Amino acid sequence: MLVILMENQILPPQQVCQSCLMADQSGQPRWHQGQLRCGRALRKGTIDQPEQYECQMGFRIAHIE
Repeated sequence: MLVILMENQILPPQQVCQSCLMADQSGQPRWHQGQLRCGRALRKGTIDQPEQYECQMGFRIAHIE
């Protein structure tokens, strides 16, 4: 599951990505085969942290299983 990380909030991608030109037709991030196509991977801080990405709009996205 993908979530948007804000300073003190976790938001579903639907609240942010619907207005993004990089989103897919359903207003979701372009997630394909375990990679975010509309952003870049960020380096993991620790093993316990989920995979994190920065989207083209500057939001931080985490992949939580």
